[in-house]
Amino acid sequence: MDEEYRLMIRDVPEEERPRERMKRFGAESLSNAELLAILLRTGVKGQSVMHLSDQVLNRAGSLRALLEMDLEELKSIKGVGEAKAIQIKAGLELGRRLSRGNLLEKVRIHSPQDAAEYMMDSLRYLHQEHFVALFLNTKNQVIGQETLFVGTLNSSLVHPREIFREAIRKSAASLILLHNHPSGDPTPSREDLEVTKRMVESGKLLGIEVLDHLVIGDGTFISFKERGLI
Repeated sequence: MDEEYRLMIRDVPEEERPRERMKRFGAESLSNAELLAILLRTGVKGQSVMHLSDQVLNRAGSLRALLEMDLEELKSIKGVGEAKAIQIKAGLELGRRLSRGNLLEKVRIHSPQDAAEYMMDSLRYLHQEHFVALFLNTKNQVIGQETLFVGTLNSSLVHPREIFREAIRKSAASLILLHNHPSGDPTPSREDLEVTKRMVESGKLLGIEVLDHLVIGDGTFISFKERGLI
């Protein structure tokens, strides 16, 4: 594999090759293109891995846009087959998960800010609304997370039974609801208010408290609890 790697970037001086630079200077010294080249591992016929990496980044326009690209979009880039598209998505997903902080069993939610920070990077870049529940134990530790609905939030489509079935299955003491607004503006809609009211009422009947409902925008959020809407 090393021989194949050298062959694909034979036009790059050894001391400037991503792997060698990473070994000598550390990952933080590499450019986005160099890090992506390491993920891709090899180029394709007539195209070095560095050239392919540059092409992927140029096609995406930014790391944020690259994160949003699905497998089919990545595979549409010349030189990126299914295996390389999966490698890119896997690397980006690891970075996204790392940015969320600690593992689930170690996360304790003390405030709306905690919940927003925990889910911000997962929700802020999505093109569609995703309705998510965080399930908590009696110590307010996250014991589970489920995306329960994708699409425009509608009280007739988002039913309490789906959410509380999961809460009961996970033996949750309480839960926090979150969903994103792809526009970036977290101002709650009428449907948001109606859905929240139904969930809170259902939770009271079942003895599983809905602690909050957060609407996630682009780097901002609104807490129904803080607004006095719960």
